[in-house]
Amino acid sequence: MRRQVTINLAACALLIAQYLLGMVVNIYVDLPASHPGAGASDYFSGAADGLAWLISNGPAWASAHAALGMALAAFALAAVMLAWRSGTAGRAASVVGALAVIGAGFNGTSFLNYGHDFSSLIMAGLWALALACYLTGTILGMRSR
Repeated sequence: MRRQVTINLAACALLIAQYLLGMVVNIYVDLPASHPGAGASDYFSGAADGLAWLISNGPAWASAHAALGMALAAFALAAVMLAWRSGTAGRAASVVGALAVIGAGFNGTSFLNYGHDFSSLIMAGLWALALACYLTGTILGMRSR
């Protein structure tokens, strides 16, 4: 149980760092309209191209935001596996949190490639849902100790 609380608190810390990076990107970074993946007719291949470009050649703050987002997705999946194996009360919160993190990533990639503001709004909403899920998992883990 202690490990699950630690994982949930770490997820919250990573999400807060991701939020701060996202605010810096939102305020100070102008993404070019033309880059690999921009306006792609096939979402998934365009997403892979856009994300690869952003991490390797994009603006530094946006690159860091994308890289941390990918790390967060891997972390979220690991948290689900840990919650599932340990049979904790926070299973549902962990699964919904992971889905929110992954959904936020897809909307971030959509914003990168298509530039629609609603993708950024959805990304922010899913971030808030993920944070709420990991806080809930923390509270449930502490109550069951």
